Amino acid sequence: MLKGENEDTRMLRERERERERERERERERERERERERERERERERERERERERERERERERERERGREKRERERERERERERERERDGERERERERERWRERERERERERERERERERERERLKWGGGAREGLEKG
Repeated sequence: MLKGENEDTRMLRERERERERERERERERERERERERERERERERERERERERERERERERERERGREKRERERERERERERERERDGERERERERERWRERERERERERERERERERERERLKWGGGAREGLEKG
């Protein structure tokens, strides 16, 4: 107790100090609650960043699926083109074979014509030659 201080004054000062300590404890609890709210906001920001990273990974997977799909389609188109080329080559080969067959047929026809011509010549000359031989 201070010099000249009576009991009531001392009690009042003591209660005031106690209230001050209580206010300080309350301010400290409030600061702690604020720190906890800040930690929670930070955790929420981190969860949001993680959700954004996951959305980005999903977009990347989607882009990759799109690239793969386009590549498969390009490969199918290349295969269809190769097939069309093979079909065209087969058709050209069939056409060449038909042409060769027509040429062979024309050659056989020419050969038959030559044979008929020889036969006519043989008959024409051979008949006369036979008569000459018979007379001779």
